[in-house]
Amino acid sequence: MFAVIKTGGKQYKVAKNDVLKIEKIEGEAGSVVVFDEVLAFTDDKGNTKVGSPLVENMTVSAEVIEQKKDDKVLIFKKKRRHNYRRKVGHRQQVAWIRIQDIAEGLKAKKAPAKKAAPKKEADTKAPAVAKETKKVEAKTEEKVAKKPAAKKTDEKKAAAPKTEAKKAPAKKAAAKTENKDK
Repeated sequence: MFAVIKTGGKQYKVAKNDVLKIEKIEGEAGSVVVFDEVLAFTDDKGNTKVGSPLVENMTVSAEVIEQKKDDKVLIFKKKRRHNYRRKVGHRQQVAWIRIQDIAEGLKAKKAPAKKAAPKKEADTKAPAVAKETKKVEAKTEEKVAKKPAAKKTDEKKAAAPKTEAKKAPAKKAAAKTENKDK
């Protein structure tokens, strides 16, 4: 049994448990999607129904496996001898689906309900954190007030002249030794 469906401006021949890559559709991973635009249908006995343009009351249900971006496609334009080159990349949004059933009058099943997230405790701790920061600020102010003034050093010592870096001595030429024949 197979059907020909239309989605995303393209036509696909599908059978039960087929996995397809189609253009992005509404729905998250795990949700069930129903395709109403069935162009042709063939049952197990070999009987074929062709729609004009669609087969009435025929639907195909599929589970969304994943929604992601497809591989990058590079578009490169060039005109010889005119110094014209353009390079553009594109990544199409695609959906991977698994065909579940092909039958008459199917309806979309609802995705399993998600549980509500528990309340964050950070909101309740915010006033306590503010109090702690005020305490720390007060303690640092007290320490600053208690410190004696720093001793002033003589300006002459602080502004002592810097010694210039000594240059490395030039390398001496290696002494030539003459081998005397004996």
